[in-house]
Amino acid sequence: MRIHCLENVDKALQFLKEQRVHLENVGSHDIVDGNHRLTLGLIWTIILRFQIQVIKINTADNRETRSAKDALLLWCQMKTAGYPEVNIQNFTTCWRDGLAFNALIHRHRPDLIEFHKLTRSNATHNLQQAFNVAEHHLGLTKLLDPEDVNTENPDEKSIITYVVSYYHYFSKMKALIVEGKRVGKVLDNCIETETIINRYDALASDLLEWIEKTIGIISNQKFANSLTGVQQQLQAFTTYCTIEKPIKFQEKGNLEVLLFTIQSKLRANNQKPYVPQDGKLISDINKAWERLEKAEHERGVALRKELIRQEKLELLAQRFDHKTTMRQAWLNENQRLVSQDNFGYDLPAVEAAMKKHEAIEADIASYEERIGVVMELSTEMEKEGYYDIRRILARKENILGQWSLLKELVAGRRTRLEKNLALQKTFQDMVYMIDWMEDTQVLRDVILF
Repeated sequence: MRIHCLENVDKALQFLKEQRVHLENVGSHDIVDGNHRLTLGLIWTIILRFQIQVIKINTADNRETRSAKDALLLWCQMKTAGYPEVNIQNFTTCWRDGLAFNALIHRHRPDLIEFHKLTRSNATHNLQQAFNVAEHHLGLTKLLDPEDVNTENPDEKSIITYVVSYYHYFSKMKALIVEGKRVGKVLDNCIETETIINRYDALASDLLEWIEKTIGIISNQKFANSLTGVQQQLQAFTTYCTIEKPIKFQEKGNLEVLLFTIQSKLRANNQKPYVPQDGKLISDINKAWERLEKAEHERGVALRKELIRQEKLELLAQRFDHKTTMRQAWLNENQRLVSQDNFGYDLPAVEAAMKKHEAIEADIASYEERIGVVMELSTEMEKEGYYDIRRILARKENILGQWSLLKELVAGRRTRLEKNLALQKTFQDMVYMIDWMEDTQVLRDVILF
């Protein structure tokens, strides 16, 4: 309700009067009714009283007392002295190029502004940079935009209001620095001890976390299913044992030294001994370290055992490949031999071919045991889960197929040989019969004669 609004504004005006702020022709109804000129005037009066009039700067001779505005101008001149192209004589045109704002920030916080890179000709950039840095790094509200300042007639009150925020911030920063130095001398020992305690707590947490994480990793007994993979895992484990673990062991020793230092400092200051949180005592860390070493031992034993198994499988694979290569060559050669039907054209030749064939059959029969060795090697590798077992089984099936084909070729050749031999014997009997008949005819002719 309007009456409530009037009462609220009256309270504010009454407070200003108590603070001896001169208010001329301003009533609560003017503010509530939205009188633009009087409202702005009241706001400027409040800014002037509580932000600007508190500024007091003494000159070098400490004799001249300046007004708040002049004091603020003097402060700006003192802080920007020595900066090239910065000459502050007023709160209007001297701020247009933005160098003055940047110089004030650089004087107190040189880490935030690279002043030597700024040029007078790039006013908008200079102003924008100063306003953004002040807002983001100093927490000063961005009361102005570059176009408010980079104009023919900048508003003096706006610039004063904004520059005042710089003054209060940097004055407070200076006061805090001085106060901090004074109090810091008293608190140095306490802070140092607290820092060491926090460091111990953080290092203990990190070390315990690393121990638990490492135990989880090295307790995993799942290994790569190949010789190369296991060798890489063993190499990684060796690197852990020789490089990573010694560093952590040194950290463990440093923790003991750190705890001793903490207790010594507390004892020297007549303070109670420091007791680490549950689980972060040196005894707790030692127990965790013992569990780590146990898991490490088990990991090493399992890795070496798996390495031996993989080496054995790799040797079996090499042996299998060597034997299958030899068996393949032998099978190819014998298939070529039994595929030839050059039996000859008479009985002796065919009989000789039969004997040769029987020798081939005997050789093939004796070779079956060698084919069995290949099958045994394949079975053993399959049982042990050899990583390249598909290739092994494919080669085994190929050998079995070639072996079966050879036996079929041999059986077929024997059948053809037996038929050829029977035919040659028939031919031989026929020749004997013809010779006998011819001899009989000759004898008959002789008798008749």
